[in-house]
Amino acid sequence: MRLVSLLPSATEIAYALGLGDELVGVTFECEVPAAHRAGVTVVVGGRDTRGMSPGEIDAYVRGRLAAGDDLYTLHAGALAGLDPDLILTQDLCRVCALPSGQVADAVAHLGCRAEVLSLDPYTLDDVLGTIRAVGAAARVPERAEALVDGLRARLAAVRAAVAGRPRRRVAVVEWVDPPFGAGHWIPDLVEAAGGEPVATHPGARSTATSWAALRAARPEVVLVTPCGFRLDGAAAQAAEVAPHFPDAQVWAVDADGLIVRAGPRLVDGAEAIAAVLHPDAVPAPPPDRIRRVA
Repeated sequence: MRLVSLLPSATEIAYALGLGDELVGVTFECEVPAAHRAGVTVVVGGRDTRGMSPGEIDAYVRGRLAAGDDLYTLHAGALAGLDPDLILTQDLCRVCALPSGQVADAVAHLGCRAEVLSLDPYTLDDVLGTIRAVGAAARVPERAEALVDGLRARLAAVRAAVAGRPRRRVAVVEWVDPPFGAGHWIPDLVEAAGGEPVATHPGARSTATSWAALRAARPEVVLVTPCGFRLDGAAAQAAEVAPHFPDAQVWAVDADGLIVRAGPRLVDGAEAIAAVLHPDAVPAPPPDRIRRVA
């Protein structure tokens, strides 16, 4: 099977299912091991926002969307040349990847025979379901079941370790300028880690809010998880967030690695959050995953 992934989380799922050798196309944002890069073609491009502030990125995204412009460019010729059997895409977020409808139209126009599978999870259980969906479409359902069973076992172990302990109030800031309260599966991660999510939107899209509204939720712990940033970038932004919450602990999280991409590493995220909330109950995460800034 020839597999094309048009979003980073789907690429993560593909590698977790042992499909790296079948992956022939990815986006410019996907993480591809060095050993596979020579055999993988980038079929989706976009603006490199490194060096832009969160406010500048927000203004750029809002401007493009208001004008009806796409944030990503599908290299249709490259896609057609790969002759894929399965294309993984999404409709969850226009800011994160190409919408599946645009991909399906391109496939039809090019005369490709590929199946287009849209992955649109809103909860942690939904994310595990997408792993099964990819496994079924890629004809490796038994691998998907084994992976999901392992992830569920790890989540159960975290829940058991923190059971009966006081639940600290946790706010998650998914963007900082303007501030966004986290949605989708992120409240599920906090709950699994033994926290009480506040100012979040479980199973729904994250939304813009204000610092005053976030403070009004009286968080004891604030996790800064800006979409598109790894730990150092999140820590720099968390340092600016900290003055808004003088009475709370403020932590930076490797957002892309642990929190915002709907793949198997979300369980790593739950484990890392549990280590923040209940450090005497679970092992400490590696130092490149989460960092206290205040």
